[in-house]
Amino acid sequence: MNRLAFMMATALIAISPAATSAQSPSAPATDFSVGPQYDTTHVYVAPEDFDRFVSSFTATFGGTTSKQGAFQVTPTDSKTKSQLALTPAGTVSVFGFLTPIPVPFGAERTGYLVTDLDAAVASARRHGATRLIASFPDPIGRDVVVQWAGGVNMQLYWHNTKPNYPALAAVPENRIYLTADAADAFVKQWRGFAHATVTSDEKAAPGADIGQPGKSYRRIRMTSGYGKMSVIVSDGQLPWPYGRDMTGYEVADLAATLAKAKAAGVETLVPAHAETDRQSAIVRFPGGYIAEIHASVTP
Repeated sequence: MNRLAFMMATALIAISPAATSAQSPSAPATDFSVGPQYDTTHVYVAPEDFDRFVSSFTATFGGTTSKQGAFQVTPTDSKTKSQLALTPAGTVSVFGFLTPIPVPFGAERTGYLVTDLDAAVASARRHGATRLIASFPDPIGRDVVVQWAGGVNMQLYWHNTKPNYPALAAVPENRIYLTADAADAFVKQWRGFAHATVTSDEKAAPGADIGQPGKSYRRIRMTSGYGKMSVIVSDGQLPWPYGRDMTGYEVADLAATLAKAKAAGVETLVPAHAETDRQSAIVRFPGGYIAEIHASVTP
Protein backbone atom coordinates (compact mmCIF):
# COMPACT_ATOMS: atom_id res chain seq x y z
CA MET A 1 0.00 0.00 0.00
CA ASN A 2 1.53 3.31 -0.98
CA ARG A 3 1.45 6.50 0.99
CA LEU A 4 -0.47 8.97 -1.18
CA ALA A 5 -1.99 10.27 2.01
CA PHE A 6 1.50 11.48 2.95
CA MET A 7 1.27 14.00 0.13
CA MET A 8 -1.29 15.82 2.23
CA ALA A 9 1.18 16.26 5.11
CA THR A 10 3.54 18.59 3.28
CA ALA A 11 4.59 20.43 6.41
CA LEU A 12 6.31 17.28 7.54
CA ILE A 13 8.48 16.78 4.45
CA ALA A 14 12.27 17.00 4.71
CA ILE A 15 15.23 16.19 2.51
CA SER A 16 15.46 12.94 0.55
CA PRO A 17 17.49 10.13 2.09
CA ALA A 18 20.74 9.33 0.41
CA ALA A 19 20.70 6.29 -1.83
CA THR A 20 22.27 3.23 -0.31
CA SER A 21 25.33 2.01 -2.17
CA ALA A 22 25.67 -1.58 -3.27
CA GLN A 23 27.45 -3.82 -0.81
CA SER A 24 30.34 -6.10 -1.69
CA PRO A 25 29.93 -9.74 -0.64
CA SER A 26 32.37 -9.22 2.24
CA ALA A 27 30.78 -6.01 3.52
CA PRO A 28 28.38 -6.05 6.47
CA ALA A 29 24.71 -6.25 5.49
CA THR A 30 23.07 -2.85 5.22
CA ASP A 31 20.43 -1.65 7.64
CA PHE A 32 17.75 0.01 5.50
CA SER A 33 15.60 1.30 8.38
CA VAL A 34 14.86 5.00 8.79
CA GLY A 35 13.23 5.11 12.22
CA PRO A 36 10.35 3.64 14.25
CA GLN A 37 8.24 6.77 13.77
CA TYR A 38 7.90 5.62 10.15
CA ASP A 39 6.48 2.23 11.16
CA THR A 40 2.79 2.64 10.46
CA THR A 41 0.20 0.05 11.36
CA HIS A 42 -2.23 -0.38 8.47
CA VAL A 43 -5.82 -0.08 9.63
CA TYR A 44 -8.65 -0.99 7.27
CA VAL A 45 -12.13 0.17 8.21
CA ALA A 46 -15.44 0.54 6.43
CA PRO A 47 -15.80 4.01 4.86
CA GLU A 48 -18.69 4.85 7.17
CA ASP A 49 -16.48 4.13 10.21
CA PHE A 50 -13.46 6.04 8.92
CA ASP A 51 -13.94 9.37 10.69
CA ARG A 52 -15.06 7.77 13.94
CA PHE A 53 -11.96 5.61 14.04
CA VAL A 54 -9.53 8.45 13.34
CA SER A 55 -11.19 10.68 15.92
CA SER A 56 -11.19 7.97 18.59
CA PHE A 57 -7.55 7.06 17.96
CA THR A 58 -6.28 10.62 18.30
CA ALA A 59 -8.58 11.25 21.28
CA THR A 60 -6.98 8.26 22.99
CA PHE A 61 -3.33 8.94 22.19
CA GLY A 62 -3.19 12.61 21.14
CA GLY A 63 -1.29 13.81 18.09
CA THR A 64 -2.32 15.10 14.69
CA THR A 65 -3.67 13.86 11.37
CA SER A 66 -2.87 14.45 7.73
CA LYS A 67 -5.56 15.78 5.44
CA GLN A 68 -8.01 13.11 4.40
CA GLY A 69 -8.33 12.26 0.71
CA ALA A 70 -9.58 9.60 -1.68
CA PHE A 71 -6.96 7.99 -3.92
CA GLN A 72 -5.92 5.00 -5.93
CA VAL A 73 -3.18 3.50 -3.76
CA THR A 74 -2.72 0.13 -5.47
CA PRO A 75 -1.18 -0.70 -8.87
CA THR A 76 -4.56 -1.93 -10.12
CA ASP A 77 -7.85 -0.02 -10.22
CA SER A 78 -9.23 0.82 -6.79
CA LYS A 79 -10.16 3.80 -4.67
CA THR A 80 -9.88 4.37 -0.94
CA LYS A 81 -10.23 7.07 1.63
CA SER A 82 -6.81 7.52 3.23
CA GLN A 83 -5.37 9.43 6.16
CA LEU A 84 -2.51 9.30 8.64
CA ALA A 85 -2.95 9.60 12.38
CA LEU A 86 0.38 10.58 13.93
CA THR A 87 0.45 10.23 17.71
CA PRO A 88 3.20 10.19 20.35
CA ALA A 89 2.45 6.47 20.87
CA GLY A 90 2.64 5.46 17.21
CA THR A 91 1.33 6.13 13.71
CA VAL A 92 -1.45 4.45 11.77
CA SER A 93 -2.27 4.58 8.07
CA VAL A 94 -6.03 4.39 7.77
CA PHE A 95 -7.80 3.04 4.68
CA GLY A 96 -11.51 2.97 3.96
CA PHE A 97 -11.89 1.36 0.56
CA LEU A 98 -14.71 2.58 -1.65
CA THR A 99 -14.11 -0.31 -4.06
CA PRO A 100 -13.22 -3.96 -3.54
CA ILE A 101 -9.68 -4.34 -2.17
CA PRO A 102 -7.22 -5.93 -4.63
CA VAL A 103 -4.94 -8.69 -3.39
CA PRO A 104 -2.62 -8.77 -1.48
CA PHE A 105 -3.69 -5.52 0.16
CA GLY A 106 -5.62 -5.60 3.39
CA ALA A 107 -3.56 -8.42 4.90
CA GLU A 108 -0.34 -6.48 5.50
CA ARG A 109 0.11 -5.50 9.12
CA THR A 110 2.57 -2.62 8.86
CA GLY A 111 4.46 -0.37 6.47
CA TYR A 112 8.18 0.32 7.00
CA LEU A 113 10.03 3.19 5.34
CA VAL A 114 13.39 2.09 3.90
CA THR A 115 16.30 4.03 2.46
CA ASP A 116 16.56 1.99 -0.76
CA LEU A 117 13.61 -0.14 -1.85
CA ASP A 118 15.33 -2.36 -4.40
CA ALA A 119 18.23 -3.12 -2.07
CA ALA A 120 15.88 -3.67 0.89
CA VAL A 121 13.74 -6.10 -1.13
CA ALA A 122 16.85 -7.98 -2.27
CA SER A 123 18.00 -8.23 1.35
CA ALA A 124 14.56 -9.36 2.53
CA ARG A 125 14.51 -12.10 -0.10
CA ARG A 126 18.01 -13.24 0.83
CA HIS A 127 16.83 -13.57 4.42
CA GLY A 128 13.79 -15.64 3.47
CA ALA A 129 10.98 -13.23 2.62
CA THR A 130 8.71 -13.76 -0.38
CA ARG A 131 7.26 -10.93 -2.42
CA LEU A 132 3.46 -11.04 -2.55
CA ILE A 133 3.49 -8.35 -5.22
CA ALA A 134 6.32 -6.92 -7.32
CA SER A 135 7.53 -3.44 -6.43
CA PHE A 136 5.35 -0.77 -7.98
CA PRO A 137 5.63 3.00 -8.34
CA ASP A 138 3.33 5.65 -6.98
CA PRO A 139 3.44 9.43 -7.48
CA ILE A 140 5.64 9.94 -4.41
CA GLY A 141 7.74 6.78 -4.27
CA ARG A 142 7.59 3.00 -4.55
CA ASP A 143 6.11 0.10 -2.58
CA VAL A 144 6.19 -3.68 -2.14
CA VAL A 145 4.48 -6.23 0.11
CA VAL A 146 6.51 -9.16 1.45
CA GLN A 147 5.73 -12.20 3.55
CA TRP A 148 7.96 -13.79 6.19
CA ALA A 149 7.84 -17.21 7.84
CA GLY A 150 4.53 -17.90 9.54
CA GLY A 151 2.59 -15.72 7.09
CA VAL A 152 3.73 -12.37 8.52
CA ASN A 153 2.93 -9.77 5.84
CA MET A 154 4.58 -6.35 5.77
CA GLN A 155 4.85 -3.45 3.37
CA LEU A 156 8.17 -1.79 2.59
CA TYR A 157 7.99 1.67 1.07
CA TRP A 158 10.28 4.42 -0.18
CA HIS A 159 9.55 8.08 -0.87
CA ASN A 160 11.18 10.41 -3.37
CA THR A 161 11.23 12.93 -0.52
CA LYS A 162 11.49 11.49 2.96
CA PRO A 163 8.72 12.48 5.40
CA ASN A 164 10.04 14.02 8.58
CA TYR A 165 8.18 12.97 11.71
CA PRO A 166 9.22 13.77 15.27
CA ALA A 167 10.54 11.00 17.46
CA LEU A 168 7.88 9.05 19.33
CA ALA A 169 7.32 9.45 23.05
CA ALA A 170 7.21 5.64 23.22
CA VAL A 171 7.89 3.12 20.47
CA PRO A 172 4.98 0.73 19.85
CA GLU A 173 5.53 -3.00 19.48
CA ASN A 174 4.43 -5.19 16.63
CA ARG A 175 2.70 -8.16 18.28
CA ILE A 176 3.21 -11.25 16.15
CA TYR A 177 1.46 -14.46 17.16
CA LEU A 178 3.07 -17.65 15.84
CA THR A 179 3.32 -21.33 16.67
CA ALA A 180 6.62 -23.05 17.34
CA ASP A 181 6.59 -24.33 13.76
CA ALA A 182 7.48 -20.87 12.43
CA ALA A 183 8.76 -18.80 15.35
CA ASP A 184 12.48 -19.56 15.17
CA ALA A 185 12.51 -19.25 11.39
CA PHE A 186 10.77 -15.87 11.57
CA VAL A 187 13.08 -14.56 14.29
CA LYS A 188 16.14 -15.63 12.30
CA GLN A 189 14.82 -13.93 9.17
CA TRP A 190 13.89 -10.70 10.94
CA ARG A 191 17.16 -10.50 12.88
CA GLY A 192 19.11 -10.90 9.66
CA PHE A 193 17.14 -8.37 7.65
CA ALA A 194 16.43 -5.77 10.33
CA HIS A 195 19.65 -6.12 12.35
CA ALA A 196 17.30 -6.78 15.25
CA THR A 197 18.54 -7.48 18.75
CA VAL A 198 16.74 -9.96 20.99
CA THR A 199 16.15 -8.09 24.24
CA SER A 200 14.45 -11.00 26.01
CA ASP A 201 13.41 -14.58 25.32
CA GLU A 202 11.12 -15.88 28.04
CA LYS A 203 10.55 -19.58 27.49
CA ALA A 204 7.64 -19.98 29.90
CA ALA A 205 5.69 -16.76 30.24
CA PRO A 206 2.35 -17.09 32.08
CA GLY A 207 -0.37 -18.26 29.69
CA ALA A 208 -2.89 -16.01 31.41
CA ASP A 209 -1.26 -13.13 29.50
CA ILE A 210 -2.82 -14.50 26.29
CA GLY A 211 -6.03 -15.97 27.70
CA GLN A 212 -4.58 -19.41 28.52
CA PRO A 213 -4.46 -19.71 32.32
CA GLY A 214 -2.69 -22.88 33.41
CA LYS A 215 -0.49 -22.92 30.32
CA SER A 216 2.73 -21.15 29.40
CA TYR A 217 3.97 -19.56 26.19
CA ARG A 218 7.23 -18.27 24.79
CA ARG A 219 7.68 -14.51 24.41
CA ILE A 220 10.55 -13.13 22.35
CA ARG A 221 11.09 -9.38 22.32
CA MET A 222 13.29 -7.67 19.75
CA THR A 223 14.24 -4.14 18.82
CA SER A 224 15.67 -2.66 15.64
CA GLY A 225 15.70 0.52 13.60
CA TYR A 226 12.16 -0.37 12.57
CA GLY A 227 10.95 -0.41 16.16
CA LYS A 228 9.96 -2.99 18.74
CA MET A 229 8.56 -6.44 18.13
CA SER A 230 7.04 -9.03 20.45
CA VAL A 231 6.81 -12.57 19.05
CA ILE A 232 4.22 -14.53 21.01
CA VAL A 233 4.71 -18.28 20.54
CA SER A 234 1.86 -20.54 21.63
CA ASP A 235 -0.14 -23.58 20.56
CA GLY A 236 -2.41 -21.20 18.65
CA GLN A 237 -5.48 -22.20 20.65
CA LEU A 238 -6.22 -18.64 21.68
CA PRO A 239 -9.55 -17.24 22.84
CA TRP A 240 -10.75 -14.08 21.12
CA PRO A 241 -9.45 -11.34 20.96
CA TYR A 242 -5.89 -12.62 21.51
CA GLY A 243 -4.00 -12.78 18.24
CA ARG A 244 -6.11 -9.97 16.74
CA ASP A 245 -4.05 -7.28 18.47
CA MET A 246 -1.42 -6.38 15.87
CA THR A 247 0.18 -3.49 17.76
CA GLY A 248 0.87 -2.70 21.40
CA TYR A 249 1.00 0.98 22.42
CA GLU A 250 2.98 2.11 25.44
CA VAL A 251 1.58 4.95 27.53
CA ALA A 252 2.63 6.60 30.77
CA ASP A 253 -0.72 6.16 32.57
CA LEU A 254 -2.85 3.21 31.48
CA ALA A 255 -5.89 4.11 33.57
CA ALA A 256 -5.98 7.67 32.21
CA THR A 257 -5.55 6.44 28.64
CA LEU A 258 -8.36 3.91 28.98
CA ALA A 259 -10.60 6.63 30.40
CA LYS A 260 -9.91 8.79 27.33
CA ALA A 261 -10.52 5.81 25.10
CA LYS A 262 -13.87 5.03 26.74
CA ALA A 263 -15.00 8.64 26.35
CA ALA A 264 -14.13 8.39 22.65
CA GLY A 265 -16.23 5.27 22.11
CA VAL A 266 -13.45 2.69 22.44
CA GLU A 267 -14.48 -0.65 23.93
CA THR A 268 -12.28 -2.46 26.45
CA LEU A 269 -12.14 -6.15 25.53
CA VAL A 270 -9.57 -7.31 28.11
CA PRO A 271 -9.55 -5.16 31.26
CA ALA A 272 -6.31 -3.78 32.66
CA HIS A 273 -4.29 -6.47 34.38
CA ALA A 274 -0.76 -7.09 35.59
CA GLU A 275 1.79 -8.91 33.44
CA THR A 276 5.46 -9.48 34.18
CA ASP A 277 6.70 -5.99 33.45
CA ARG A 278 3.56 -4.06 32.52
CA GLN A 279 -0.06 -3.25 33.12
CA SER A 280 -1.90 -4.24 29.95
CA ALA A 281 -5.34 -4.06 28.35
CA ILE A 282 -6.81 -4.87 24.93
CA VAL A 283 -9.29 -2.51 23.30
CA ARG A 284 -11.38 -2.25 20.15
CA PHE A 285 -11.74 1.09 18.37
CA PRO A 286 -14.78 2.12 16.33
CA GLY A 287 -14.47 0.34 13.01
CA GLY A 288 -13.07 -2.83 14.59
CA TYR A 289 -9.33 -2.13 15.02
CA ILE A 290 -8.06 -4.14 18.02
CA ALA A 291 -4.93 -3.06 19.88
CA GLU A 292 -3.06 -3.71 23.09
CA ILE A 293 -2.23 -0.75 25.36
CA HIS A 294 0.25 -0.99 28.22
CA ALA A 295 2.19 0.95 30.81
CA SER A 296 5.57 -0.31 31.94
CA VAL A 297 6.10 -1.24 35.59
CA THR A 298 9.17 -2.37 37.48
CA PRO A 299 9.02 -6.16 37.93
